[in-house]
Amino acid sequence: MVSTPGLRPVREGERQLAPDLARGVMLALIAVANSALYLYGRPYGMRQHVIEHGLPDRVTAALTMTFVDGRAYPMFAALFGYGMVQIWNRRRDEEEGRRVLKRRSLWLLLFGAVHAVLLFSGDVLGVYGLLGLAIVRLLRVRDRTLLVLAGVWLVPVALLSALAYNTPRATQERTIFWSLAAEDPLTALTLRPIEWLMTPVGMTGVFTAGLVGVWAGRRDLLSAPDGLLRRAAVWGPLAGTLGGLPVGLTATGFLDVEGPVTVMALNAVHMVTGIAAGLGYAALIALLARRIGTRRGPLVTALSACGQRSMTSYLLQSVVFVALLPPYTIGLGGWLGSAATVALAVGTWAATVVAAEFMRRAGMRGPAEALLRRLAYPRR
Repeated sequence: MVSTPGLRPVREGERQLAPDLARGVMLALIAVANSALYLYGRPYGMRQHVIEHGLPDRVTAALTMTFVDGRAYPMFAALFGYGMVQIWNRRRDEEEGRRVLKRRSLWLLLFGAVHAVLLFSGDVLGVYGLLGLAIVRLLRVRDRTLLVLAGVWLVPVALLSALAYNTPRATQERTIFWSLAAEDPLTALTLRPIEWLMTPVGMTGVFTAGLVGVWAGRRDLLSAPDGLLRRAAVWGPLAGTLGGLPVGLTATGFLDVEGPVTVMALNAVHMVTGIAAGLGYAALIALLARRIGTRRGPLVTALSACGQRSMTSYLLQSVVFVALLPPYTIGLGGWLGSAATVALAVGTWAATVVAAEFMRRAGMRGPAEALLRRLAYPRR
């Protein structure tokens, strides 16, 4: 018998602008961060970024590592936690809410596994699925406990980041994501499941960001910005810049830092401040969305449409990158520099924005979002 639950997917007209706009904009940073991992055929330096020699490429790599690396996915994690609260608030009862959220998280985990095995082992969907399962168990936890857990978790974030990225200044061998430099597609296919299982180690910051997102969702901060959000919009990106700049300058040769302990400390600070930056980016876009209000022009509408179809757009980025960059396809990753790779990433993101706008005008949901909704929500 088909059930008729009170909990249903949110309709188009009920959506808040801030989360959709934030996701649409930040997908550009996701594209930039992921595309850099495909570069190969040169020595690798800090955080597995290739060592550049031309000034434009070095400057681009330094800016990318300062403002993008480790900064985009925490923002998505915060929005993920925020969105789970919005779903929870629409429940008919607790059993229904937990059932839908748990099913949604499990399906995200499976989506991530498929994406990782077939396309990109640095997949984040599976990590968000794990985060969702953790959040389901914490939905009744008090605000103070949430924030304490989020803060305490920064300790393992710092330690794991310091250890995971404690690589030599220059090495010919990759220490992560070996499949992206594999010459043979079958070898890459074999490596990707192993790499995917290792990915959460480099993304431990999603737990802190997700819990902060739950806390913010309980207050509906993105739809009603207050003084706290304004302070976050200033201090978050500032902390991210101060914490990311040393790694960006060191990795690109503008700053000479010696000693493994110093390198580990820089990486730890880089990751912790990246969480603050991601939260600050979300706050900044929420303030912008508040100012825009209902006066949405074509650009904001298209970016919001992309944010509503963020999973589809994210997966399309992987399709483009796999088609162009690995050695077993066209192999552009073997000779493109950081500046050209960023241009490719931004162009790919812009194409997904255009595609999302066409879907919006046609009244279509993103295929990935439509499938997830069908699987996660009980049929009415």
